[in-house]
Amino acid sequence: VRLVESGGGLVQPGGSLRLSCETSGFTLSLYTINWYRQAPGKERELVASVGRSGEDLNVANSVKGRFTTSREDDWNTVYLQMNNLKPEDTAVYYCDRVGGYWGPGTQVTVSS
Repeated sequence: VRLVESGGGLVQPGGSLRLSCETSGFTLSLYTINWYRQAPGKERELVASVGRSGEDLNVANSVKGRFTTSREDDWNTVYLQMNNLKPEDTAVYYCDRVGGYWGPGTQVTVSS
């Protein structure tokens, strides 16, 4: 089982990024995938999950209306679309599958 995040970077406040989580070693369509983030000095927090039917689940109040999830099972990839980014969104973002499988993370920095 492998998950690898990509798409992070430096963006100005109000900007957008789309994170990808490329998976392998399991049948993606059978699983909900979670997006977490961890800012320096803070605990890891659940941002949102993408259900098996592609629905948003567990969306954190702090990102509601700005972040959405999606998935392309044929491409073994899930996405986190992040709009209207704020400095407080700065963190390392991780995707996760049940069973304790995590990717290495991708850094998102929101700064002017």
